Amino acid sequence: MIGRLSGILLEKNPPQLLVDVQGVGYEVDVPMSTFYNLPHTGERVMLYTHLTIREDAHLLFGFGHAEERAVFRQLIKISGIGARTALAILSGMSIADLSQAVTRQEAGRLVKVPGIGKKTAERLLLELKGKLGPDLGAVGGVAAVPDAQTDILNALLALGYSDKEALLALKTVPAGASVSDGIKQALKALSKG
Repeated sequence: MIGRLSGILLEKNPPQLLVDVQGVGYEVDVPMSTFYNLPHTGERVMLYTHLTIREDAHLLFGFGHAEERAVFRQLIKISGIGARTALAILSGMSIADLSQAVTRQEAGRLVKVPGIGKKTAERLLLELKGKLGPDLGAVGGVAAVPDAQTDILNALLALGYSDKEALLALKTVPAGASVSDGIKQALKALSKG
C-alpha cells in the first residue's frame, strides 16, 4: 500500500493534485482542509495517503495530517459513506468540529455538509460515537465545557446563534450557574453585543 508521498507538487486542480515522486506523477484527491494548506506548485509536499482499489480504478487520497487520514478511514467504514462523501465531510468541517458534533450528537451540524442528509447524518453520529478518540474539542479549539454549560451552549445554538457567538456569550456566565439562569445571562450578553 502507498502510505505516504513526498515529492514536488506539479499541479493543483481542486480537489486533485499531481505530485511528482522521483519521476512518477501521482494523482491524489485531497479534502479542501489539506488543499488550502498546500505549498505553491514547484515546491516539495508531503502527504499521508490512503489507496482505494476498486474494480474500475485505483484511487489515491492525500491528507496533510495523519489524524485527518485516520478520520477519513473511520468515515469510509460506515455503510453508505464513500470516499467522495468522506472528503466532503472533511472539507466541510474540521476534525474538532466533527468530533464535537459526534460527542454531542448534533445531526444539524452534519447536514450542512453537501451530500449529507438527515438519515446519513444520524447514521454517522451513531456509528462514530466513541471512535474519534477523546472529544477533540470544542468549537474553535476551545476546550470542552462542563455539563451545565454544554446545555446552555446547545440551547444558544438551537436558538440560531453561531458557534462563535454562543461561546462568547457562555464566557459571561458564572461557572456555577444553573442552566436556566445561564441561558438568561447569555441571552442578556448577546442582546448587548
